[in-house]
Amino acid sequence: MTPTQAGLASDVIVIGAGVIGAATAYFAARQGLSVTVLDQGLPASGTSSACEGNILVSDKELGPELELTRYSLGVWHGDLAEHKELWEFESKGGIIVASRESSLESLQRVVAVQKGFGVAVEELDPRALRDAEPHISPDALGGAYYPEDCQVQPMLVAAHLVRLAVAAGATFHAETRVTGFLRSGERVTGVRTSRGDFAAGAVVNCTGTWAGELASLAGVDVPVMPRRGFVMVTEPLPPMVHHKVYAAEYIDNVGSSDAGLQASPVVEGTPSGTILIGSTRERVGFDRTVSVDALRLLARNAIGLFPFLEHVAAIRHYHGFRPYCPDHLPVIGHDERAPGLWHAAGHEGAGIGLSVGTGKLLAQSLAGLTPDLDLSPFAPARFGAARPGTAGGSGHRREEATA
Repeated sequence: MTPTQAGLASDVIVIGAGVIGAATAYFAARQGLSVTVLDQGLPASGTSSACEGNILVSDKELGPELELTRYSLGVWHGDLAEHKELWEFESKGGIIVASRESSLESLQRVVAVQKGFGVAVEELDPRALRDAEPHISPDALGGAYYPEDCQVQPMLVAAHLVRLAVAAGATFHAETRVTGFLRSGERVTGVRTSRGDFAAGAVVNCTGTWAGELASLAGVDVPVMPRRGFVMVTEPLPPMVHHKVYAAEYIDNVGSSDAGLQASPVVEGTPSGTILIGSTRERVGFDRTVSVDALRLLARNAIGLFPFLEHVAAIRHYHGFRPYCPDHLPVIGHDERAPGLWHAAGHEGAGIGLSVGTGKLLAQSLAGLTPDLDLSPFAPARFGAARPGTAGGSGHRREEATA
């Protein structure tokens, strides 16, 4: 007997149990909605298990993404404050470092604009920079300190938010692969899966890098694509890096649409003593091949930022696929092209930080409330009309993206 036949229709089906799906399920359940969460694997088995756990204000351009970032910070520190220890939440702050005069001048201009919009940031001269990070490169000319930048362990976030959602009344089905949509005319009324049909008043696509593939089953275009990234992990050390530290060039790479390999150093310590070294970006589809060139570039850039790393052993590396959207804005909200279908995807490297804000705002909308933040800049319909003659659904295959 399928769940639908058993009469177990839900208000909301959330597809995907990464951090964004988990957050959406949690806040929807908190709104009193009946929620079913489906995942092909286990919580955080995709992109959420292959990233650093950044919650950054410092790399956001002015506009809708910065507004969503600041809203999400309020959720992390407000709605979820009592759970911080569950996912190793660290308010460590971030430091952007400039090692060239041109980079320093650009950083100073950015800081001036950000201050005008209320972003908490402090310029650091060479002395102040070295007081904050004694082991920074002697080539560093200055920097900017962002006290709101934070860090979490993303796999713990996803796992615990799913658990909290279940405690609030949601149900979770692991190893459940979505193969198509149920439709009533043009309206999406549920999903077909490897474990039967599930009916619901709303279906939320939280499948990250695979969101475009899933959306295509409903005949709508959501151009989310995989962007591969590598992270290296060092041997445990005494505290040597005290903030999330990255080069000014990182901001340019985040905003770039270049398909080729890009790398800029991002270095930070962890509670266990290991140091995480990122970050690379390249669009190579779902190619999981280990790129020696990418790892070599990571190491060289990190040593340039913190020279002591030249004598530190890297004990492992991992990689995954960030959900990249060409206009660098996530896709959040109801898809008018396929009524009943909602999306929360395309956050790329900002997904961890934006997850809880995205989830809370979606939950408000799903409950028929006016969300705290205008979601129209993220509307799925910005990508054009639905394709004709696609009211049905066929097989849906997802590639794995774990390291």
